[in-house]
Amino acid sequence: MSTDHQKYSTENQSTAIRAYAAQRGLTIVRTYADEGKSGLRIEGRDALRRLIDDVEGGSADFDVILVYDVSRWGRFQDADESAYYEYRCRRAGIEVEYCAEQFANDGSPTATIVKGVKRAMAGEYSRELSAKVFAGQGRLIEHGFRQGGAAGFGLRRMRVNQHGERQGILGIGEQKSLQTDRVVLVPGPPEEVETVRWMYRAFVQEGKPEREIAETLNGRGIMTDLGRPWTRGTVHQVLINPKYVGHNVWNRVSFKLKRKRVRNRPDMWIKAEGAFAGIVAGPLFEEAQRIIADRSRRLTDEEMLRGLRTLYEIHGRLSGLIIDEMEDLPSSSTYGHRFGGLLRAYRLVGYSPRRDYRYIDINRSLRRLHPEILAEIITGLKTSGAVVQRNEDTDLLTVNGEVSLAVVIARCKETPAGALRWMLRFDNGNDPDILVAIRMDARNERPIDYYLFPRIDQTAERIRLAEENGLSLDAYRVETLDLLYELAAPVRIRAVA
Repeated sequence: MSTDHQKYSTENQSTAIRAYAAQRGLTIVRTYADEGKSGLRIEGRDALRRLIDDVEGGSADFDVILVYDVSRWGRFQDADESAYYEYRCRRAGIEVEYCAEQFANDGSPTATIVKGVKRAMAGEYSRELSAKVFAGQGRLIEHGFRQGGAAGFGLRRMRVNQHGERQGILGIGEQKSLQTDRVVLVPGPPEEVETVRWMYRAFVQEGKPEREIAETLNGRGIMTDLGRPWTRGTVHQVLINPKYVGHNVWNRVSFKLKRKRVRNRPDMWIKAEGAFAGIVAGPLFEEAQRIIADRSRRLTDEEMLRGLRTLYEIHGRLSGLIIDEMEDLPSSSTYGHRFGGLLRAYRLVGYSPRRDYRYIDINRSLRRLHPEILAEIITGLKTSGAVVQRNEDTDLLTVNGEVSLAVVIARCKETPAGALRWMLRFDNGNDPDILVAIRMDARNERPIDYYLFPRIDQTAERIRLAEENGLSLDAYRVETLDLLYELAAPVRIRAVA
C-alpha cells in the first residue's frame, strides 16, 4: 500500500485474506507486506523481493500465495511486469490465488484476459491519479502555496489553516499535520533578510562575483540555511531563485510516475508572481538575471568548450557542481542549453562520465549496424534471383519492381524486473509493403530473430515485443530470412503452370 487512507491498507487486505483462507481451510503461515510503499516500481518493495527470493530459493514453507487482488503486485506502467512476478511464483510450483477478484486464477482464457485488463487498469489508475495530483498541485501553486522543498536562506515556511490564518513556522524537516493546512513562504530573521539583500547589491551594484561574495560571507562567520560554508554555487542559487522576489515557481523538474527525472522548458513552468512577500526588490533581481545571462552570451561556442576542457584537465572529471563553482565559466545549465545537453558538451571536450550511458553507445552501434544488415538482405535477395533497387534517401528496398521492403532494428531493453523488451516502430512514412523487423539479443550485438509484417497488419504506430508474444504477433516471427528470400525469388509462369 502507498497510504493509510484507502481500502488497500494492509489491515483491510489482511482481514479479507484471512476470511478467504478460513473459508477454504487454508492456514496462513507467513505474511509479506510493503507498507507505505509505492507500487509503481520494484525498488523499495523489500517484502515483494523477499517473497520472490524465498519462492525461487526453495525456502518457501507454503504451497499457495494469497493476494488481495491483481493490482497488489504493483501498478506498473508496463502491465507485463506484474504478470512477470506471478509467473516466477507459478514457475517455482507455488500457486497464486486472488481473494477479492470474481474469477478463479486457473489459467483459463477468461482468467488470462481479465488479469491482463486489470493489470492495464492498475497502471492507468496511476496515470490518471498522477494527472489529477499534478493539476491540484498546479492550482495550489497559483494560489501562492508552497509545494515541498526547503525554504532557503532568508526565508521560512509558515503553516496556515484553510482560512489563511498563520499557525506557526515549520522547522527544517517538519511537516504540516493537517491536510487542510497549507504552507507559504515568509521572510526569515532580519539578519538573514539583510544578508540576502547585501548579496544582490554586492553582485549588481558593486560588481562582485559569486566566489568573492561567498568568501566574504564565510569570513563573517555566516553559514547557509543548512549550516554549511558558502560556495560559489550556493551564492549563485540565491541570485537566480525567483522566490526572493515573491514569485512561486514550480514544475521546473518533473519526476512523474517514478520515471526518469527531466528538466522542463521554461514555458512548462507553473508560476504565480507576487504570491508572497519578497525580500529583494524586483528591479534588483531582474538586473542580476540580466548580468548572469549576458555573462554567458558573450562567449562563443569554442570559448566555452576551451574553458570546459581546461576545467576537465584540472579536476580530471566534470559535473554540474564543478562547473557552477567556476567563476569565469557559464553555469552548467547554460552549457546544457548551448550544446544540447551536458553530456554532449562533455563529449566535445573528450570526457566520458562514469555514469552508465551505454544506451547512447548502443544506439550509435545499431546505426552503424543497419547498413551492414541492409547489405546482407540485399545480397540474400539477389542470390535468390530477385532484382533489388535501394532508395539512397530512405533505404527503402524495391524487389522485382513490385514489392517494397523497409528494414528496422529493434533494440533490446531490460526492465527493472529483468525481463527483455523490444520497442518496434512501424515505418509508416515510407508505407512499405513488408516491414522486416530485426530483434537484437540482450547485448544488442547480433540479431536473434526476425518479424515480417505485411502492410495490412501495420495498423499501430508502434508495438512492444516481449520474449514471448502469443500467436497474434509470433505468427509473423521467423528464425532466419530464408522465407523472405524464397518469396522474393522470381518464378516463370510456365513453371507455375
